[in-house]
Formats: sequence, structure tokens, C-alpha cells
Amino acid sequence: MSSNLTAYIALFSTSGVINLYLCMYVFFRRHQYTNIAYYFMLYTVSISIYCFGSALGLTATTLSGLKFWNTILYIGMPASATLGLLFAMKYLGMKIKAAWALPLLSISAITCVMVATNDFHNLHYKVFEIDPVLGAPFVVQEIGPWYIFHGILTFSSMFVAFLLMLSRWRETARVYRAQLLFLLIGQFIPMVTAFIYLLGFTPPGIDPVPMVLWFTSLLYVWSINTTRMFAVVPIAKDAIFNSINDGVVVLDDTHQLIEFNQSFKGMFPLIHRSMYGMNFNQVWQELVDEPFPLTLDASSVTSEINLESFPIPYIYQIRMLPLQHANNQKGMLLIFTEVSELKRLQRELENRAYYDELTQLYNRRAFFEKGELDLILAKEDELPYSLILFDVDHFKKVNDRFGHDVGDLLLKHVADVCKSQLEESSIFARYGGEEFVIGLKDKTGSEAEKVAERLRLKLESSPLVLPEQAITVTVSSGVAEAQAHTEETLHQLLKKSDEALYVAKRQGRNQVQMYRENVG
Repeated sequence: MSSNLTAYIALFSTSGVINLYLCMYVFFRRHQYTNIAYYFMLYTVSISIYCFGSALGLTATTLSGLKFWNTILYIGMPASATLGLLFAMKYLGMKIKAAWALPLLSISAITCVMVATNDFHNLHYKVFEIDPVLGAPFVVQEIGPWYIFHGILTFSSMFVAFLLMLSRWRETARVYRAQLLFLLIGQFIPMVTAFIYLLGFTPPGIDPVPMVLWFTSLLYVWSINTTRMFAVVPIAKDAIFNSINDGVVVLDDTHQLIEFNQSFKGMFPLIHRSMYGMNFNQVWQELVDEPFPLTLDASSVTSEINLESFPIPYIYQIRMLPLQHANNQKGMLLIFTEVSELKRLQRELENRAYYDELTQLYNRRAFFEKGELDLILAKEDELPYSLILFDVDHFKKVNDRFGHDVGDLLLKHVADVCKSQLEESSIFARYGGEEFVIGLKDKTGSEAEKVAERLRLKLESSPLVLPEQAITVTVSSGVAEAQAHTEETLHQLLKKSDEALYVAKRQGRNQVQMYRENVG
């Protein structure tokens, strides 16, 4: 065996060993990586078969041996180009569809079968014989139509993979560019070598591609160990940009629209790529028929907008972030998060926490929170503050005679009538059972007493009308005014109102009593 053949075999075998090492290395660490590792393992296995088949083919001394090892290398070689393309697409975050990936892999399998059965049809090789001058393992071959078809497919797969990765160079973060560079070289060198081989500029009878694969494989080894390739893979813009649930809009430094994702289009179906280059204020006007409510500037802002004009009202949280993208150009990122359901749940929880379910008035908890604050502010501003505490007379008899459903209607009726008579600044709450309380800021005791009397008269003249009959409503009220320049609390003031209410009940009900010291 000549020294040249020995060198070729050594180079082919080295390439095969390195790729086999890469496959095993990634396999034993596959749980640490993303699923791209599986594509890489298939890719390196196919290259290993290609390289080892090529090396063993150079040891053959008969035509049958040459054909056997040629069939073996074709198990890996056709698939390696297709798997390299799939690996590149997966690395870039592109969606791989079985509708076209499976036919490509099927063609690779067909090529292997065509080589193995070439003696019966001569579609891959018209001629495949031992070189009469150089002898085995060198061959003379005349290519057939399937060889041409397979060659075009192989070269196209490598070329497309190279172009796809090259197209993502500018948008790839610097920290990941070393990975991308190694992958680009890994596609470029075999592709150029294969092209030179097809042009006939390489040693006769020798496929030079396995000779260079050891170099590209070492680049992969370096990348896996130094840049954490597979553990941290740069996801392409389309993959992450269009997969997140938030709507995202990218503006340039003049607030012109330069990009949006699928989630934003789902939120605002009228958005279209024809709007690229339009000022975002104009875009927004066309989308929702109203001006954009926020000012577009360079600062980070988080706000909410309520789109009542939509058939179904939506609430969006908008985050505006300054952005610096390619070529140091500045722009802005707008992130839209649909929070309508969240706001609905928040309102529901707030309603349960602060409002009485039956009457939709403030509940006892809300009254104390708001009333204590009003009392403190009134004292600080040296303003009067008064309370009215009242309950429905003989409410138990209503429940016993007409049932609790009618009793509930009566309480709602009392709440509605009183609410219509009170100022918005009043704090009106259901204190418990048939008891209600009203906090009156800026009202003296005598003014609060007049309010209570007005409510009593209004309720007495406004019976609850039912289909069968009308139920007259009367209430008893106790009124108390907070003492100025004291540390009197809301609880103490309520106790005074309660004492006055007790007097009103004891003296016959359906009346208003003002709290007085030593009353009762």
C-alpha cells in the first residue's frame, strides 16, 4: 500500500473517529442539552459511517470489495447533507415540517439502495470499474442520472444550510457568534471541497470530502466545550419573537413600525406588514380608531389602557422599553400584555373583600378602612365628622311572615333608597344584618341628624312593592358627632351612635336620636 493511500486512510479514519467521539460525547450528556442534540447525534453518526466506509474502501483489492464499502459509505453520505440541513434549521429555531423532511430523508435512503443495486440498472453509475492503470482501490466511474440528481440535492442541502446560518449572523448576539461561525465553517469547507471534487480538480479516484471533515469536526469539539453549544443555543428571532404570548412591537428612533410578532397580530388583526415604515401613532389610529394614549419617548414606562371601543372591551398592560439594535440604531420596544381577565378577577376579589354581596354597599371591613381615614383627615383639617347608625324596624317579623327572600329584597330596597338620597362623599355601608352605617365628612351632628330624618321620611313613604302587596319600611337611627381636638376613634364614635340608636328603639322606633352625654 502506497504512502499516499496510508495518509488518505489515516485522514478518513481520523474524521470518522472525531465524529464518533462527538456523537458519544453528546449522547452521554443529552439530558443537559436541548433536543437539538439528537439532530446533531444523527448528523455525526452519518458522517462517521461516511468516513469509515471511505477509509475501508481504500483497503479493498477487488471490485466486489470496492462495491461493498462504497455501499456502506452511501449509508451515511447522502443522509449527512440532509441531516446537516435539519440540524442547522433546528439550531436557528426554525420549524421542521415532516411533510418535506421525511421525503428528503427518503431520497437519501433510496440513493443507498440505488448504489447497492446499481449492477441491475446502472442508474447511479453507468460505469464502475477498477482503474486499469492505477489498480485497486482506484476506480473509473461514469456517473448516471441518479448520481446527478443526488449530487444536486446534496450540494443544495449544504448550500441552503450555509445560507440560512449566514442570514442570521447580524441578529445573533455576540456571545453566540463563535458557535455560528464554527457551524458556518463546518458547512462551507465540505461544500467547497465537494464542488472541487465534482469539477475533477482532486486526486483521481479519491473523494476528498472525508479528508477535511476532521478539521470541521474539531471546530465542533471546540465549540461544545468552550461556548456551551447545545446547552445554551441561540434561538432565532422568529422562534422566540413569535412564540411568546405577549404582543411585541419594534419601533425605530423615529417611532416608525419596523416589526411586530404574531401575538400582537392576534390582539390587533388589522395590523399588516404593509404598515412597516408608518409612524406608530398613525398605525394605532388605524388599528383601534383612537389616538395612542401614551407618549413615545426613550424612557421605560409601564401603563394600562382600556379599549372600550372594541366589541369586547380589552385591558392591556403596555411596557415601553428603549431598544438598541443593529448598527447601534436606537428604537423602542412595546410589549402588550392582555390583562382583561386578570383585572376582572381583581375586581371580583376586591368586590368580595370590600362590598356586601346582597346590597353592593361597602361591607363592615371597607367601612372601617375608609371611615378611619376620613375621621383622621377631618381632624387634621379641623372639619366636623358624624356617623348615622340605623336599622330596619321589626325586620325579623318581615322574615318570619314573608320569608328570607323577601327580607333580602327589603334590605336591597332600603340600600337603594338611601343611596339615592346621599352625597357621593358619604360612606354608606351595611354594618351587619339589618344595620346600616353612614359616615358623613364635613357634617356636624345637627346636619347629620337632618340627613337621618330625611332618609327616615323617604323610606317611610317608599314601601317595597311586591306583586301581592306593599311592605312599609321604617328605620330607627342614632347620630353622633366626633369631638374636635380629641383622640376619639371610629369605634368610639360608633359606640356613641349605637347608644343613640338604642334610645330611638326604646322610645318607640321609627325616629332619629342624637347622642348626648349620660343619655339613657
